[in-house]
Amino acid sequence: MRDLGLRFVRHNLFWPTLALVLLLLLNLTKTPDFFSLRVQDGHLYGSLIDILRNSAPTLLIALGMTLVIATRGIDLSVGAVAAISGAVACTYMAGSPDESTAGRAIIAMTMAVGVAVLLGVWNGFLVSVLGIQPIIATLVLMTAGRGLAMLITDGQITTVNNSLFGKVSTGFVVGLPIAILIALAVFAITAVLTRRTALGMLIEAVGINPEASRLAGVRARTITWTVYVFVAFCSGIAGLMIASNTSAADANAAGLFIELDAILAVVIGGTSLAGGRFSLTGTLIGAMFIQTLATTIPTMGIPAETNYLFKAVVVIVVCLLQSPKARAALSVRRPSSLLAKGATS
Repeated sequence: MRDLGLRFVRHNLFWPTLALVLLLLLNLTKTPDFFSLRVQDGHLYGSLIDILRNSAPTLLIALGMTLVIATRGIDLSVGAVAAISGAVACTYMAGSPDESTAGRAIIAMTMAVGVAVLLGVWNGFLVSVLGIQPIIATLVLMTAGRGLAMLITDGQITTVNNSLFGKVSTGFVVGLPIAILIALAVFAITAVLTRRTALGMLIEAVGINPEASRLAGVRARTITWTVYVFVAFCSGIAGLMIASNTSAADANAAGLFIELDAILAVVIGGTSLAGGRFSLTGTLIGAMFIQTLATTIPTMGIPAETNYLFKAVVVIVVCLLQSPKARAALSVRRPSSLLAKGATS
């Protein structure tokens, strides 16, 4: 029984799950109806629903980031790609005489995601073909991407009036927010492709040893290129969610620092930055943790000027608890007498 408890505590998902539960319980002590859900006009509302909906963009980007990190890469441009996606969609609709029609919104969103995918192709080309270090290759687009988004919107906040576009973030289907359903759908598809096919094993092989995987016949370049396209695709959808939430594209603020939240979600979820094995479930828990923490900070009355410091401290603690040395130090070891008894029996 004790061995079972030790294995449970040493599991990669134990500490992030425990941290998430503690944050939720902390919110419950401050807000007694924190866990309560209500149905209004056939739609489900509540604090937990708000957390899930607000974490959808971070979860989407974190899913793509998980696969990128699993190949020993990193993508710092996801926030800029999200901003470009929102800018393309809103600018196209705002410049059309029939901006409020559903057809115009569908075309705008398709164009936005298409542009995001092209940016992912560019990042993948720099990393997999030209061999540029991922942090440098994506840093270029991280910097230039904001400027490109500003260029698309002429440096202005572009507002739109389109009900279909607004529903991407604020709409409901079968009682649940559309943003949650989109994020969960991408999560499910990613999980099936990476855990029910050989794709996940190939990604891990590239992350563990790219050269050995190439010699074994794995197309490491294609795998690397694919994950950068995928994270850009996820970033494009996330950018549409962010712009849809306010029915506007703000090139300066849209997706700002979301790349850091996505990386934190991946790391908190147990995926190593050294590449190799990854955990999509851990990423889901990590994204929930990041958003719950953002909800908890104002609830606790922490001053706005110190909220980033508090967030950093909590994240560091969770990451330290996940380290093998910390888990070994906190594990309950058997007394030496029991070990000796077991040896003599």
